[in-house]
Amino acid sequence: MKSFSFKIDPLTGEEYYEVYLRGSHLLSDPLLNKGSAFSREERSALELLGLMPDGVSTLEDQVSRALEAYRRKPDDLERYIYLLGLLNRNETLFYELLSQNLDEMVPVVYTPTVGQACMMMSRIMRRARGVYISPENIGNVDAILQSVSLPEVKLVVATDGERILGLGDLGADGMGIPVGKVSLYVAAGGLHPACCLPVCLDVGTNAERLLGDPLYLGYRHPRLEGQPYYDFMERFILGLKRNFPGMLLQWEDFAKHKAFDLLHRYRARIPSFNDDIQGTGATACAALMTAMRIKRQPFRDQRFVLVGMGQAGTGIADGIRALLMEEGLSHEEACRRIYAVDQAGLLMQDTPGLEPQQRPYAQPRSAVAGWRLAREGAVGLADVVANAGATVLAGVTAKRGLFDGEILARMGKNSERPVILALSNPTAKTECTPEQALQATGGRALLATGSPFAPVSWEGREVCFSQCNNLYVFPGVGLGALVSHASQVTDEMFAAASKALSALVTQEQMDRGLLLPEMRDIRKASFAVALAVAREAREAGLGRLIPDTHLMAVIAKAQWEPHFYPYRSGQPHAARG
Repeated sequence: MKSFSFKIDPLTGEEYYEVYLRGSHLLSDPLLNKGSAFSREERSALELLGLMPDGVSTLEDQVSRALEAYRRKPDDLERYIYLLGLLNRNETLFYELLSQNLDEMVPVVYTPTVGQACMMMSRIMRRARGVYISPENIGNVDAILQSVSLPEVKLVVATDGERILGLGDLGADGMGIPVGKVSLYVAAGGLHPACCLPVCLDVGTNAERLLGDPLYLGYRHPRLEGQPYYDFMERFILGLKRNFPGMLLQWEDFAKHKAFDLLHRYRARIPSFNDDIQGTGATACAALMTAMRIKRQPFRDQRFVLVGMGQAGTGIADGIRALLMEEGLSHEEACRRIYAVDQAGLLMQDTPGLEPQQRPYAQPRSAVAGWRLAREGAVGLADVVANAGATVLAGVTAKRGLFDGEILARMGKNSERPVILALSNPTAKTECTPEQALQATGGRALLATGSPFAPVSWEGREVCFSQCNNLYVFPGVGLGALVSHASQVTDEMFAAASKALSALVTQEQMDRGLLLPEMRDIRKASFAVALAVAREAREAGLGRLIPDTHLMAVIAKAQWEPHFYPYRSGQPHAARG
C-alpha cells in the first residue's frame, strides 16, 4: 500500500503530502519522517503527541546536528554507516546534508568507500532498502513491485552484483551500489527520492567467500547462467513494464558479456542505459572535448591509446569514434585512430578471443608493420605509445602504476600538451598520480583521474585535476530522458550530454587545469545535461515536442530541493488504486 500521495490544494496552490500513516509508523518511514520538524498541528493530526521532545526544529537545525555527528566518526566506513543510518531514518535530512557537502561526502556515499562497505554489507546492514528479486521469488515479481510504498516509481537502478567496481562478484552485498546511485540521482540530478527504486537482482554468487560465510544474507547458490539467467531477466523486465509504465532503467555493475547483451537486448524495448559503458564514455569524452579546446586541435589530429577494453574502455572508444566521425572521418578511419590495449597487448584483428564490442578497434597487422618492439611478436603498451605517436592515453585497468615514468615521458615527447586520463579507482588502483604525470611531462600534461586528488604545486602555480566521475552525466541523462518522456535512451543523447558538460568549463577553470566543471556546480551540470538530452530526444522523434523554454521550465521544476513538505492526514483507502 502507498504510504502517501503528492497533492496540490486547489484553493491555495499549496503543495503537500496526503499521509496515510500515523504515530510511530509515520516516524519509522524514512521518506516521511521529519523528526523534530513536525509542526504542533501535524503532531496532533497525525497521532505524534508525546512521541518526540517538545522542541520544533528547522531542517537547517537538523543539518547542523547531523554534520557534527558525521564529523565525529573515526573513519570513512563509520561515516558511511552513519549516513546510511540517516538515510534510513530521515531521507530529506540526508539529502540536504549530502547536497550541502558533496565534495566531502560523495567519496563516502559512493566510490571509493562504497566498495569497502559492499565487501561487508551483510555485516553492517541495519535496514534493507529497495527490493531484492531472486529465483526464489521471481514468480511473485508483480506482488513485490506492487508492495513498493512509493507514490510513483520513475527510475530503477538495478544490479546483479557480479562486477561491483573493481571488486568482482559480491552477490546481494552489491546492493550498496544501486542505493548509492539513487542517492546521487537525488542529490546531483534533483530527482525526487519518492520516484527512485534500487533493485538487487540476486541470482546467486560464485564467490566462495560469500557462499561459505554464515552471515551472508543473499541467495546462497551458484549464479544463474545461460538461458535460465536471461529468462529471469525477461521476467523482471516484463514485471517492470506492467507495474511501472514510463519508468527508466539503469543497468549497473553487470559482468562485461552480460552488460552488453542486456543493453542491446532491451534498450529498444524499455528506456534504459548502462552507466558503466555509456556514462563513463560520455564523461571521458566531455573531458577530452575540453582538452581539445585547450590544445586548440581537433580530435582527428590525435592518436588515442585506450588501455582496458571492458565496459568502460569500450564506452570511451565508442564515444571517441562518434566524435571523429562528426569531424568527417569514416567509420574505418575513426577506428584506426584508436589503439585498444588489453591484457595481452594491442588488440589485433587476429587476436584470439576478440569480443564483438572489441572487434571494430582491432588493428590490422599492416598497422604495426615496421614498428620497433621491445619484444618481437608482442605489442605492449609502451610499444603502442611510442610507435603510434599517442597524444591521448586513457586507462581503465585498476592496475596501480601502469603508466610508468617511461610511458609518461614518451607522451610528453609525442605532444606539447599530452592528455592523460588515469580513470581507475579507488586511489590505490590508479594508473598514475597527477604528480607523476606532471613530473614526467614537465608540467605540460592535461589530466583527469578516476579518484579525487588534491591540487599539486608546480613551478609556483597550483594545478587542479578533474575527477572524471560519472556523477557529471548519469543524473542529468536520467532527468532529461524522464522529463522528455523519451521512449529510448540513445548514444546520440550521451554525445549531446558530453558536449553540454564540456561547454560549462570556463576559461578560468581550464587555466587551473580542470577539464570538467567543479563538483559544487553539479546541479547546474545536471540541468545542462538534462536539457541537451531532452532536446536530442525531441529532435530524434523520441521525446516530447515542446520548445526549449518549456523544457527548461519543466527541468527546473523537476529538480527537487530537499525540504519538508506540509502534511495533511488522509485515509489509507485513498492510497489504493
